[in-house]
Amino acid sequence: MKQCIKVWTEDSVAKPHVIVAGAATWSIKIHNGSNEALSQYKMNITSIAPLLEKLAKTSDVYWVLQDPVYEDLLSENRKMITNEKIDAYNEAAVSILNSSTRNSKSNVKMFSVSKLIAQETIMESLDGLHLPESSRETSAMILMNVYCNKILKPVDGSCCQPRPPLTLIQKLAACFFTLSIVGYLIFYIIHRNSHRKNKPCTDLESGEEKKNIISTPVSPLEVLLQSFCKLGLIMAYFYMCDRANLFMKENKFYTHSTFFIPIIYILVLGVFYNENTKETKVLNREQTDEWKGWMQLVILIYHISGASTFLPVYMHIRVLVAAYLFQTGYGHFSYFWIKGDFGIHRVCQVLFRLNFLVVVLCIVMDRPYQFYYFVPLVTVWFIVIYVTLALWPQIIQKKANGNCFWHFGLLLKLAFLLLCICFLAYSQGAFEKIFSLWPLSKCFELKGNVYEWWFRWRLDRYVVFYGMLFAFIYLALQKRQVLSEGKGEPLFSNKISNVLLFISVVSFLTYSIWASSCKNKAECNELHPCVSVVQILAFILIRNIPGYARSVYSSFFAWFGKISLELFICQYHIWLAADTRGILVLIPGNPMLNIIVSTFIFVCVAHEISQITNDLAQIIIPKDNASLLKRLACVAAFFSGLLILSSIQEKTLSS
Repeated sequence: MKQCIKVWTEDSVAKPHVIVAGAATWSIKIHNGSNEALSQYKMNITSIAPLLEKLAKTSDVYWVLQDPVYEDLLSENRKMITNEKIDAYNEAAVSILNSSTRNSKSNVKMFSVSKLIAQETIMESLDGLHLPESSRETSAMILMNVYCNKILKPVDGSCCQPRPPLTLIQKLAACFFTLSIVGYLIFYIIHRNSHRKNKPCTDLESGEEKKNIISTPVSPLEVLLQSFCKLGLIMAYFYMCDRANLFMKENKFYTHSTFFIPIIYILVLGVFYNENTKETKVLNREQTDEWKGWMQLVILIYHISGASTFLPVYMHIRVLVAAYLFQTGYGHFSYFWIKGDFGIHRVCQVLFRLNFLVVVLCIVMDRPYQFYYFVPLVTVWFIVIYVTLALWPQIIQKKANGNCFWHFGLLLKLAFLLLCICFLAYSQGAFEKIFSLWPLSKCFELKGNVYEWWFRWRLDRYVVFYGMLFAFIYLALQKRQVLSEGKGEPLFSNKISNVLLFISVVSFLTYSIWASSCKNKAECNELHPCVSVVQILAFILIRNIPGYARSVYSSFFAWFGKISLELFICQYHIWLAADTRGILVLIPGNPMLNIIVSTFIFVCVAHEISQITNDLAQIIIPKDNASLLKRLACVAAFFSGLLILSSIQEKTLSS
């Protein structure tokens, strides 16, 4: 062994990329487990340690610790190979190789995982000495992961993958957040000292306090610094959880109980916390928040349980995603139709609230924008809705005012939108040409192409249109006073309400039966865009036709609904792990406690980010158009700088 290693240390000789070495068992057997053999073993290890260390500078060198034996199964000529002797030889190898360098850590790696595997599987050995084939395969797989993952960097390989180096953009972000934290601390200290100087004084004669100053409102600068300070600390937690290899990750293993039992728990809690709604209109604010809340909780359970492998659950979750987009079409159409506010302030407010967290995570976590696919989806659909309704002629409720001509004009607009959707859905080439143009390609490419974006968009291509059409029909019926939306009143007459309820329940169950009988995902996904609206409309009618159902809502679900977007995005890194492919482990060895603690932190962080986003939106997006345009110019310059830095980084990596 020494001679072989010595040859590899010569500069002119081609060296292996990986060297796996180990010895002990034969020494114990040949010398009958004598102490003199152990002393000689130590001398031999000491003599090759410098050579291994030299070789480890250019190659990956692993010293394999000897596996334990199952002494009861050993043959008579192997009885001297005891676990006590093996442990002594392993301790000698570790101490000598780790101390072979005086001033720095040894470059020779101890491959101890095979020993750990053997401790669990040696009982399955046929002779008590040699491990079963499965154990050797596992050790080999881990060894290959150690070498291959750091080169290939697969998206699903968190095991044995080194922490990625910080990019220039990440370093600049770290500096920005550090300065924000320092700035806020300085501001807080100065503000506190000035407050102490102006604190109330006491009148010695009357014993009454006299206030020298009136408390002033919190300044925008303080809110800005405080928000970025909190955001910086939160982003540090994000990075530690999913980039720094500080915490362990575990795989998902789907079972029906891991998905359905938590669903039952949250449904019981949701029903328990119910309150009366402030208004009893169809899809009122409390009801839509409730809808978003329970859907988001179900989606979270779906993700952490790995339920995507069970097709019926997958298809029903696809309906929940479609329902979110349905609400996007319904909500934005209703706002523009009723308010007629097509100003730039409204557009910027919506785009900021949708994209702020994702943009920050793209910078801090070094992820592409398309990685958080749902946010690009709702962002693009909002822009589509805005453009459709804002383009000439602008048709709003005040202008239409029951006039069939204007209603027909709006329907023509919607028909043209549907035509464009159909064209892009069945013309992948045209779709990819549009979104492959710079700078759109920077936002919508994933792994060098926009196929993933086309697939995601195409899955729910009609549901936003359905939401807009439903909003138009509902608001038209409401304007003509066809609906009865009083407290406790059914939405229609008793006869019509009962018929619609029956049709809705049958439709709802029919869709579930069809989704459960699907043969494969490809077949289901092809039909999903056309039929998902059946279950969505059925749910809306079941939830809103009975007056008593429309008059109450679950405050538990509504609370989660208000932070549903933040929950969806934050789960990627601080609840799940390895970019959603695993589960974050904060407390190893106790899965239940780990889930409780990580979930509590995850929900608190999502709520705090929601508050930060709302605070920053009020400051960064002013109502004055002149100031807003200046800030938009600054934002454009900021993103241009990001694109330039990104291009420089890509060129550096490629070279």
